[in-house]
Amino acid sequence: MTQSAPTPAELAILKHLWAAGPQSAREVQTGIERETGWSYSTTRTLISRMTEKGLVERADVHGLSVFKARVGKVALMGQMIRDFAANVLDLDGPLPATAFANSRLFSEDEAAALTRLLETEGPETEGTETELREDGA
Repeated sequence: MTQSAPTPAELAILKHLWAAGPQSAREVQTGIERETGWSYSTTRTLISRMTEKGLVERADVHGLSVFKARVGKVALMGQMIRDFAANVLDLDGPLPATAFANSRLFSEDEAAALTRLLETEGPETEGTETELREDGA
């Protein structure tokens, strides 16, 4: 990967932003508080670090900072899965993604896109920042 994989804490925030769309730090906190048990300051600190790392982007909307995922879910997950397969399982070549079809994280279309991504690209393929961007820009 061109950037480091998100930590489990960062992944919790990304999952929330992917599902909920752009939100303020307070809204993110409210959305993940039950799952994580984090204080608002912890959530805010993580979001700030994620902004610096390029995982989320900040926009000002009517004087309120709003954050959205800057990395695409399917592209990031595909890269993480390929990295795991290559570096932990020592697998080479295309990966069958049928095991991910029933994931609650992916819609049917996203699961199909992940399947295409994993079955056509080997673990040696590196994602680019453009591929990982949510908007493809």
